[in-house]
Amino acid sequence: MGEICRITWNDKVYEYPKGTSYAEIVKDFQKEYKYPIVLVVVDGKLRELHHSLKKDCNIDFEMISGHFGHKAYKRSCCFLLVKSFYDVVDPEKIDRVKIEFSIGSGYYISVRGDFKLTDELVSKVRDRMLEIIKEDRPFVKKSYSVEEIRNRIHTYGMLEKEDLFKYRMASKVNMYHLGEFMDYYYGYMLPSTGYIKAVDLFSYRDGMILNMAEKNDPYKVPKFNDGPHLFNIMMDATKWNAMLGIETVGALNKTISDGGFNDLVLIQEALQEHKIADLAQDIAKQNKKFVMIAGPSSSGKTSFSHRLSIQLVTQGKKPHPIALDNFFLNRVDTPLLPSGKPDFESLRALDIDFFNQSMTDLLKGKAVDMPSFNFITGEREFNGNIMKLGPDDVLVIEGIHGLNDELSYTLPKESKYKIYISALTTLNIDEHNRITTTDGRLIRRMVRDFRTRGASAIKTLGMWNDVRNGEVQNIFPFQESADAMFNSALVYELSVLKQFVEPLLFDITPDKPEYQEALRLLKFLQYFLGVDTEGIPRNSLIREFIGGSVFNVG
Repeated sequence: MGEICRITWNDKVYEYPKGTSYAEIVKDFQKEYKYPIVLVVVDGKLRELHHSLKKDCNIDFEMISGHFGHKAYKRSCCFLLVKSFYDVVDPEKIDRVKIEFSIGSGYYISVRGDFKLTDELVSKVRDRMLEIIKEDRPFVKKSYSVEEIRNRIHTYGMLEKEDLFKYRMASKVNMYHLGEFMDYYYGYMLPSTGYIKAVDLFSYRDGMILNMAEKNDPYKVPKFNDGPHLFNIMMDATKWNAMLGIETVGALNKTISDGGFNDLVLIQEALQEHKIADLAQDIAKQNKKFVMIAGPSSSGKTSFSHRLSIQLVTQGKKPHPIALDNFFLNRVDTPLLPSGKPDFESLRALDIDFFNQSMTDLLKGKAVDMPSFNFITGEREFNGNIMKLGPDDVLVIEGIHGLNDELSYTLPKESKYKIYISALTTLNIDEHNRITTTDGRLIRRMVRDFRTRGASAIKTLGMWNDVRNGEVQNIFPFQESADAMFNSALVYELSVLKQFVEPLLFDITPDKPEYQEALRLLKFLQYFLGVDTEGIPRNSLIREFIGGSVFNVG
C-alpha cells in the first residue's frame, strides 16, 4: 500500500493515498455543497481539480457560485466563446475577437476581420458553444517556454498576447487547451465545459453580448439589463484608448519603456479636463442649482467635484461643494445590517428630511446653518457655516445616493443635474483578458485607506463585500437616470498604483482569509511596469489616492 496523506476538512481528518487527484476527493464531499465544486483550497492556496494530493494538508472547497469559482466560470465562458468563434469562422479571416467590457450581466464582444457579423453567424457560434458544453471537454493546462508561446500565439494572430509576453520575466507560461485550440488566460478555469450550465450569446450593436449567470444562481442566465448610457461612455473610452494605441497592458508597457509616459499623462489629463469643462458648460447653460454627483467607492468623486467647481467658476457660477456625509444621522441612530454592523451605505443612514428641508430653504433664498459630521464623535455638528444662495450660486453635492430621487424628493426636477461617476476601466490585459472596473477601484481604495487612515489591506478587503453589496443596492440601479456620466479611470493608473499597493498585499500572510485575493491581485500587478509619480499633475484624480493633491481630499 502506498503512502497515506491526511486531509483536514471542518476539523475532521480523512485519509487518501498520496497522488489522489482532487477531482476524486471532491466526489466524496460534493453532497455537502449546493453547487458544483470547481476548485479546492489547499493550505490556503487555490488549486485546480486536476492537481493531486502530495502531503498532509487542510482543505476546503470552492463552488462555482463562490468568489473565485464564479471568476473561473466567466473566464471559461470567454475561452469557450473564442474557441467556438474560431471553429465557425475561418481563422485566417479573423483579425481579432476581443472581450471588451462588462455591461449588465454580460460582456460586450467586438470582432474584426474579413467577414460580416450577422445574426445568423452569432447564432452559429452560440450553437457551437452549446455543442462543446454538451461534449464536456476538459480545460487542459500545459506549460510552455515564453519563446514557444510567442511563436504559437503569432500563428493565431493574437498579437496583443504576443506584446504582453515581451514584458514577462518568467521563463514558463501556462496555457489552456480546448482540444487543439490553445489560449492564455489570467486565472483558473473550470475542470471542463460541462460545468457551464448557463450561458448565452446574441448580437448587440456592432458586436455581441456574452451573457452569463450570476453568482447567486449559476444555473440560470438572467435577463439582459441593457444600459445604453453606460455602454456609450465605455465605448467612448475604448475608442480613445485605440486612438492612443493603448488598448492592452502590453501596449502600455511599451509606451512606458519607450519613454512616452509623460506625454501619455498629459494627454489623458487634458482629455479629462476637456470633458469636465463640457459638463460645467452644460450645467451653466441650463442654469441648474443642484449638481448631484454619485458613484461607487473610489471613483474619485471628491476630486471630481472640486475640478467641476473650478470649471463652473469659468462659466460665471459660484459653486459650493457639499458632502452628503455631513448629513449622516448620529451614529447611534444608524440602521444596522443583518450582521449587526452599522449600514453606512444605506440611504436611511442619512437624515433625508433634514437634507431636504435645508436644500429647500436654500432654494427659497433663506440662510441655512450647514452641518458637518464629526467622524470621531459620530455626531453631526453646527459650527456657524451659514450659507445663502445667490442667483449664480450652485451646490455641488457629492455622495453615493446623489442619483436617487428619494434623497432629494422635495427638490424640483428641473433644478437638479445628476452626474454618475465611476472608474470604468477599458484597458485589457490582452484581447481575451479583461481588467475589471471593480479591481481598479479596490486597488485605489486600499492605497487611499492606508495613506489616510492607516488601514491595512486586510481591513479594506474585509469590508469590500459589504461596500459592493451597498453599491448594487444603492448606486447601480440609478446610473442610467443620470443626465451625464463621467469616467474617472486613467489608462496609466495601475502602473502608478502598483508601487503603493504591492507592499500592502505582500503583508497579508497565508493564514489570513484574505490571502487568496491578495495573491490574485499581486499576480495581476506583475503584468504592469511601474512608473515614477513625480510628473503626475497635482490636480489629477489619481492624486486623491496616492497623495499630493492640491485639493483637500484626505
